Amino acid sequence: MNETLRDELLEMARRDEAVRAELVASGELFGGYEPRMARVHERNARHLGRIIESVGWPGTDLVGPEGAEAAWIILQHAIAEPGLLRRALPLLQTAAREGRASPRHAAMLEDRIRFFEGRPQRYGTQFDWDADGKLSAGEVDDPQRLDERRHAVGLPPLAEQMDEARARATAEGDGPPTDHEAYARARDEWAASVGWRAH
Repeated sequence: MNETLRDELLEMARRDEAVRAELVASGELFGGYEPRMARVHERNARHLGRIIESVGWPGTDLVGPEGAEAAWIILQHAIAEPGLLRRALPLLQTAAREGRASPRHAAMLEDRIRFFEGRPQRYGTQFDWDADGKLSAGEVDDPQRLDERRHAVGLPPLAEQMDEARARATAEGDGPPTDHEAYARARDEWAASVGWRAH
């Protein structure tokens, strides 16, 4: 166990959570990608990138369950760094197969990448506001077998996770955009601007 590395990861995740909590409390989090949050994510992403270059994926064997969870949270939040997420996916998938990471984490990262690339998800874990003003998973591959795939990686049925996500959004004061078309256009333009999609 590398306790120094584990503590670094935990501190990065704590900083992320603290800034997010402040922005939720002030009502600033949901008006686009808030600059303070973006700066924390960028700084953490750079640090995690260096860690991955040095030791590979920091799994439970190296940083314990809490450290591995923190590394995954940092990675999931590095949304302006498509190269990092794409590079980390096969490492995390291998770690999950070897029992050094959660299969659920690998599944959610794969969906995260697919979501930002504008492709259907495999597990339906990434939610966004749809044209009807509801949080939804959008398009998914082979929807008939979706809950079967989710179960295989330790995820609850989609309906259960959806209820939780909608309840959390309501509790945090998040709501659908007033102009969904403009919202979707801005989201897609941002995704192209950081390299998730071709311009």
